[in-house]
Amino acid sequence: MQTTYKTRAGPDRQSPCMSTRFDTKIAVLLREDLEPWQRLNVTAFLVSGLGTQLPELIGAPYEDADDVPYLPMFRQPVLVFQGTKEVLKAAHARALTRALPRAVFTSDLFATGHDEANRAAVRAVGTADLDLVGLSVHGPRNAVDKVLKGARMHP
Repeated sequence: MQTTYKTRAGPDRQSPCMSTRFDTKIAVLLREDLEPWQRLNVTAFLVSGLGTQLPELIGAPYEDADDVPYLPMFRQPVLVFQGTKEVLKAAHARALTRALPRAVFTSDLFATGHDEANRAAVRAVGTADLDLVGLSVHGPRNAVDKVLKGARMHP
């Protein structure tokens, strides 16, 4: 049986901290042929977009026992998936039809060096022709599950 986000076993399923079931889901879908450093980079970029447009996803700031403050983070887990180029393209289309908040990362962004160049690279390509390597989405659990059809949990 292939492991999916619904069947994944492990200590995270047993943790009392993970017993909360959120009404929404934050998910990142990565193209399966990315190098490890690319997977991390793409994931970081993609989730940053969700936090800027959906402030309700951000929890309260952190503070340690010595009163040192830390930045707030998402208030719920980010689930990371992988799939083929075709799975990613289909997920993107489904996210668009459901009008879910989303961020994209295209292969062209690996060759750019700053934010303005990133935006220009995406702007230069039509929606159907984007060479997607990553997608992040947020929305109701069921809608996000439908967007991710065919994807599997990142190992």
